[in-house]
Amino acid sequence: MGDKTLMMTMLLDFYGDLLTPKQRSCFSMHYNEDLSLAEIAEILDISRQGARDLIVRAEATLMKTEEKTGLIKRFSEQKLVLDKMETELKELIQITEGKARGLSEKLLAELGSIRD
Repeated sequence: MGDKTLMMTMLLDFYGDLLTPKQRSCFSMHYNEDLSLAEIAEILDISRQGARDLIVRAEATLMKTEEKTGLIKRFSEQKLVLDKMETELKELIQITEGKARGLSEKLLAELGSIRD
């Protein structure tokens, strides 16, 4: 999966409800199911150009929404911080004993609950 495909699937996950049902379906078939324009056109009983237009409009809507809200950017940044915290807490658990170790394990569990 390429970087563009990953970004497009994240955009769909975050903002897919802003699309029309037909745009959402077409976009999902293209990016999540890796169907070609011809396959999508046949399933939806539209032209290849119609399928392409739906995808292009959906991409524009989703990307414009991300530019305005920045939710995916913030989500990605927070995920990096949480990953780093998790790694460092696991390392701390390995090198500590007693109360410090218990506290580190508790924090790691709380971090896990935030991620779920």
